[in-house]
Amino acid sequence: ERVYYYTMEKKVILFNPGHGWNTPGKCSPDKSLMEWEYNREICKRCRDIFKEYGWDSRLVVFEDYDIDLSERARRVNNICNAYGSSNVLLIDVHVNAAGSEGKWMNGKGWECWTTIGQTNSDKLAEELYKAASIYLKNTQMRIDQSDGDKDKEKNYTVIYKVKCPAVLTENLFMDNKQE
Repeated sequence: ERVYYYTMEKKVILFNPGHGWNTPGKCSPDKSLMEWEYNREICKRCRDIFKEYGWDSRLVVFEDYDIDLSERARRVNNICNAYGSSNVLLIDVHVNAAGSEGKWMNGKGWECWTTIGQTNSDKLAEELYKAASIYLKNTQMRIDQSDGDKDKEKNYTVIYKVKCPAVLTENLFMDNKQE
């Protein structure tokens, strides 16, 4: 059974898989998990699940190599222009890492980022935290409630430069053997 909190009527849900095969260092220490591959797999599965329920869901990036962040934002904004910004949602998908030394680390959890300040993106992030707490029951939720909600905030290029509500998710830690 799936639980959905966010009203999805007439929405276009965009999934942006972070990084590409040519982004250096984005892998588990043993190289068994390549972030770009995993991100694309998550995005494709999410897109397909939403499509099963009749929602318009799409990938922002089809290429396996890294696409410039401004180009990613341009692609999203083209869809915003066609459907109206209030009818589009963007989920930028990543896998976290606690270090960059190629060693196994102990970082844990799932988190969601929005841009700085209160926006409609914060509402989307709150709904994703609700869903994550159900589907990732035994997973640590990495939160920052300093502004009254759970999301972390930073003006990451893709979510900052788009016209629609947008979040960046970090889906567990690729340099933690257990996650």
